[in-house]
Amino acid sequence: MSMIRTTSLLVVFTFAATVGCGEGDITEGVTAREESAGHRAHASTDRASASSLIWNIGPGDRRLKGPGAAPAAVPAGPVLSASDLVNTSPMNTLALYDTTGEWGVLGELYAMGAVNLASHFGSWTAKAATTYTCGELATYDAMIYIGSSYDEPLPACLLDDILASSHPVLWAFYNVWQLANRSPTFGATYGWTPGVLDFSSIAEVDYKGHALARSAANGGGILGTNITDTTKATVLALAKRADGTTLPWAIRSGNLTYVGDIPFTYMTEEDRYLAFADLLFDALAPTTPERHRVVLRLEDINPSDDPAQIQAVAEYLDAQGIPYGFGVIAEYHDPAGYYNDGTPEHFRLDQRPALVATIQYMLGHGGVMVMHGFTHQWDKDINPYTRVTGDDDEFFRVTENLDHTLNYVGPLPGDSLSSAGKRMDNAKTDFAHAHLVAPTIFELPHYAGSVNTYRAAATRFAARWERALYFPGLLRGAAPNYTWIFGQLFPYPVRDVYGTRVFPEDLGNIEPEPFHIFPARFPADIVNAAEKNLVVRDGVAGFYFHCFFDIQYLKDTVDGLRSLGYTFASPNEL
Repeated sequence: MSMIRTTSLLVVFTFAATVGCGEGDITEGVTAREESAGHRAHASTDRASASSLIWNIGPGDRRLKGPGAAPAAVPAGPVLSASDLVNTSPMNTLALYDTTGEWGVLGELYAMGAVNLASHFGSWTAKAATTYTCGELATYDAMIYIGSSYDEPLPACLLDDILASSHPVLWAFYNVWQLANRSPTFGATYGWTPGVLDFSSIAEVDYKGHALARSAANGGGILGTNITDTTKATVLALAKRADGTTLPWAIRSGNLTYVGDIPFTYMTEEDRYLAFADLLFDALAPTTPERHRVVLRLEDINPSDDPAQIQAVAEYLDAQGIPYGFGVIAEYHDPAGYYNDGTPEHFRLDQRPALVATIQYMLGHGGVMVMHGFTHQWDKDINPYTRVTGDDDEFFRVTENLDHTLNYVGPLPGDSLSSAGKRMDNAKTDFAHAHLVAPTIFELPHYAGSVNTYRAAATRFAARWERALYFPGLLRGAAPNYTWIFGQLFPYPVRDVYGTRVFPEDLGNIEPEPFHIFPARFPADIVNAAEKNLVVRDGVAGFYFHCFFDIQYLKDTVDGLRSLGYTFASPNEL
C-alpha cells in the first residue's frame, strides 16, 4: 500500500495566473518523495508551509509582472446581494469598491474579501462606489469601503451621507481625504485628519497585545493619520516600522473606523488581516462574547492508504474526546504507474474493505467525513507533478517551472458546470458502492478550482472546508477573468460569494520536511499561528494533519492549542 504524503495548499496568489515568476510566489506543493524498502511514499498535496503567503498584491505594487497581467479600470457592473451565513441575521451591510484608474480591477477582488467576512454577521450588498445613490446608506446597518484606486471619484452625497450617519462605517486605505475635505470640521469632529502615505518597511502590526505580521514585501504603504484629539479618536492598532517607531494602523472615532492599509494584500496565517476580521465584530456584532474554537481535519485519505495508520490517529482522538473531520478521496489513480514501476494502478473505496471499516469506525467515534475530490488528479496530463492521486490538481490547470514555482493557468480543458459536477457525482457513487453515506462537506483538491467547480459544489454540498480562490467578474456579473486570482483564508465560518458555507482552515498543516519552495512546518508553527488568531474574539481556527506522519506531531499540536485556551469543535457545530 502506498502512503500519500500531502501538504496543504497555501493559497497563492498573485495578481496573475502566473504564480512563480519571481520572489515570494507560492502555492501548495508536495513533499519530498521517499522510497523505502517494501513500499513507496507518495508526495501529495494541500500543502501549507511555514510561510504560506497568500500573495494578493496591492495597488501601486511596482513588482507586477506576468503575461497579460496589466491592471486596468473595469466597468461598474450591477449590484450584487447575498444572504448571510445562517439566513437569519437582521444585519445588512453595504460594501462599496473602486473600479476606475490603473488598478481598478483590484477593487472588486478586495470587495469579495470584505463581503465574505461580512457574511458571518449578516447579509450584504456589493456595488461600485461610483454607483452609490443618495440616501442609500440609511437603508443598511453598516458600510464597508475599501479604497484601492487613488482619487476614485466618490459621489459627493456618499461623503455627505457618511458624515451625517450614525451607522458603523469601516473605511480602509485610499480616499479618506475626500471625506475629510468634504467637512470643514472633520478634524474637530473626529479627532484626527488624514496624513501622507508612509512607505517605510513595516512588517508588524500590534493589536490587542499581539504582534501580527505584515509582509515586508508589501510596497503599497500605509496612510498616516494625525491624531488631534485623543478623547475622540482611539488608536486600535499600531503599525511598527523597522526602526521601532510606530504609526496608527486602525483608528475609531464615533461610528467611523479607519484602517490605513488594505488588509487583504500579502495575507498569511499570522497576518494583520486578523485584526480587520475582528474589527468587523465592533461594527456588526459588538456584544459577541469571547470564544476560541479550533477544528481539525485529517487529510488525503484514499484507497491506497494503510488503514492501520489512520486507525491509530482515530483512536487517539477518540481517547482525547476530540471531534474532527477527515477528507476522503474516492478513487486512487496512478495512470502512468509513476509509483508502480510503470504499471498503472486504480483503486476504489469498495475494493479496500479494511479502509472502509476504519472509516466506519471514525464515523462512529467523532469523525465527520469530507469529500476531497473524486481522484485529486487529472488523468490526461501532469498537473503539475505526477498525475497521481494526492499529488496533483483536479479542477484547475497548474504547471511547474524549472525553479519549482507554479503557474495557475486557468480552468482545465472542457471545464463546465456539468463536468465538474459529474466528478463530484462519480465520487458519491463510489461512496455508495462502499456502503458509505456521501459527505455533505466538500474540499477542493489543492484548494483550487474554476468558478464552475465552486458553483457545482454549491448545488451539491452544505458546506466547503478550505481556503478559496476568487476571480474578477463574480461581483459584476461578468465572465470570470482568470488572469487575476484572489485567495482568502477565513478565521470564522462564512458564506462566500459562491453561495456556500465555508469552514475555516487558517493555520496550515504539519510538514516535517521542506519541499522546493515550501519550508517545513512543525507543531510550534501551528500553535504560533493559533496564538495570533486569538485576536479574533469569536474565532474558529482550523488545521489539518496527515495520518502517515508521526502521531507525536499531532499530540504536540493538540497540547499547544489547548494550552492557549482553544476547545476542539466538530465541523457539524459550525
